[in-house]
Amino acid sequence: MATITTWFTLGLLGELLGTAVLAYGYRLVPESTRRRYLLLVAIPGIAIVAYALLVLGVGTVQTESHTVYVVRYVDWLLTTPINVLFLGLLANAAREDLVKLVGLQALTIVFGFAGAVTATPLSYGLFGLGALAFAGVVYLLYGAVDDAAGRALSDLELSLYRTLRNFVVVLWLVYPVVWLLGLAGIGLMDVETSSLVISYLDVVTKVGFGLIAMYGLSTISSRGGQTATARPADD
Repeated sequence: MATITTWFTLGLLGELLGTAVLAYGYRLVPESTRRRYLLLVAIPGIAIVAYALLVLGVGTVQTESHTVYVVRYVDWLLTTPINVLFLGLLANAAREDLVKLVGLQALTIVFGFAGAVTATPLSYGLFGLGALAFAGVVYLLYGAVDDAAGRALSDLELSLYRTLRNFVVVLWLVYPVVWLLGLAGIGLMDVETSSLVISYLDVVTKVGFGLIAMYGLSTISSRGGQTATARPADD
């Protein structure tokens, strides 16, 4: 148990440091994007609360076979929709697509949690529903939202959108693998190892996403604040 607490403590420190760096970066990004940029600061900021509770041993439920860290799912339910919302806003996506992105991403987490607290075979059915919801998120990010970005953004902005999108999609695919290999799934990964992997992933995805965005936005600003340039839909 002490090992798990160690991983949670390291995760907390990572989120604290990341939030501080991203908060410092607020003044580096273009003024026109600062309101949206606050979403990036909020992501690890929310995680600080979650990891503090995990370190204190608060927010868990015990199933017949394993412990489920509820605050971890609450963290993801709040932060991962913010991630996709930021991507949608960056791409100037339609409001309808923004609602779909946020809703589907929230369903991904809800079904993942439901699967974690139920017994097999229902747990795998709920996990599958979560996977379908995430597939919908990926479909939108590489489809309608990418099309919107291609039409509305400058080359630098479009490059930033696609870098951030690929970053989160690839890393988020690791989470369901951990779910399946962990005690909620087939049980090949013990709770200490899954806690280590998830803590590491949480810091990389939340803080890394923000740092890439901060660097990209500050670069755009330093190059004269290249703004959206309309382009043909098939560009």
